[in-house]
Amino acid sequence: MSGSIKLKHASGNGVIISAPSTNPSSDKTITLPSDGSGTFATKDSANSLQNVTGINGGQLGNRNLIINGAMLVSQRGTSFSGTAQRYTLDRMQMNTAGNDEIAQTEQATVTSGGAYTSGFRKCLKIINGNQTSGAGATDVVHLKMVLEAQDIANSGWNYTSNSNFVTLSFWIKSSVAQDFPITLRSEDGTRQVYNMTTGSLSADTWTKITKTISGNSNLQFDNNNAAGLTLFINAFVGTDYTTGGLAQNAWSAWSGAKQGDNMTSTWYTTNDATLEITGLQLEVGSVATDFEHRSFGQELALCQRYFYPYLRGTNSYENIALGFNYNSSTGIILLEPPVEMRDTPTLTTSGTIAADDDTSIGFTFEGQGSDRCFRCNITSHSKTSGQGFQLRSHNSTTAKFELSAEL
Repeated sequence: MSGSIKLKHASGNGVIISAPSTNPSSDKTITLPSDGSGTFATKDSANSLQNVTGINGGQLGNRNLIINGAMLVSQRGTSFSGTAQRYTLDRMQMNTAGNDEIAQTEQATVTSGGAYTSGFRKCLKIINGNQTSGAGATDVVHLKMVLEAQDIANSGWNYTSNSNFVTLSFWIKSSVAQDFPITLRSEDGTRQVYNMTTGSLSADTWTKITKTISGNSNLQFDNNNAAGLTLFINAFVGTDYTTGGLAQNAWSAWSGAKQGDNMTSTWYTTNDATLEITGLQLEVGSVATDFEHRSFGQELALCQRYFYPYLRGTNSYENIALGFNYNSSTGIILLEPPVEMRDTPTLTTSGTIAADDDTSIGFTFEGQGSDRCFRCNITSHSKTSGQGFQLRSHNSTTAKFELSAEL
């Protein structure tokens, strides 16, 4: 039976609290403030909420500590294979070891199911190889995300208190019915690890996972730009890494044998099995709020703090930068990424790159200046001192000229 309560002003108008039209699975609680101020939300004449200072005990915006959780940004391409450890979609790293055939990763489209109706259109998809030797003790297939220590330290999470929480939530779909281990690992001080599991998943069904994680007195997060917290979602972990007797849903000291709880190998021993993930969110508080959908431009800028490719592979001749010759054999270019990078990046080049039409050049990356502007010397470039040139890809759509400040 539904009903309502009206708190009425003497003049007649008031506030109505209505019961739900159907019976909820459990009682729902509205907690009023106890600090004496009395007001937690009001509505003005334009029907907009006022005095709302937070959600879930945290800030209104930028709640999600994970970058690219909706899997929208993929500056390196959309399909990845061949190497044991590799960045794939932005901020997402695939680690594989001991496999007969290395799993592939791609940016895939979400077309139906709970993830789709929740507003997600892209996901990270892992496609298993053919493991002809079965599940080996040292075999590993997992997705890895590393967060900066300062982002955790300044998040508002009182991480040394076991009565203060962060909440992890995401959508996952497996072609094979089983559960998958999840691990959080702190990187500062004495490493600590928190092990969880998705619970049993139904095959080919998008399922939302929600995990609330308490603080712990042994946790430490330094206020710097180094690695602070690592999240692992394990498609498979061999027994060499599950023999540590790892506690579930509790923090414990990390060791190399504690990468996950003992797990079934059903997914791993199924040729071409798939695992899809999207909607990754880590937020301060004990409740999983709706996913914070940032615009593509916002997400791209956050990703470019860690990785920026100067060549997109859309044309055979793409401009990188303009430079000038410092002397008769050495040129100089200044690289200025669109955002300040996390740290002085490393430069990776491949394919055919030319200064004007000279393809015999080399590169010496000096990284001088700040984390916003860097110098690169172009060596073996015979030009008159002071003469300008254009650095570009040369008749190649596969050339790379990339800055990386990944963790």
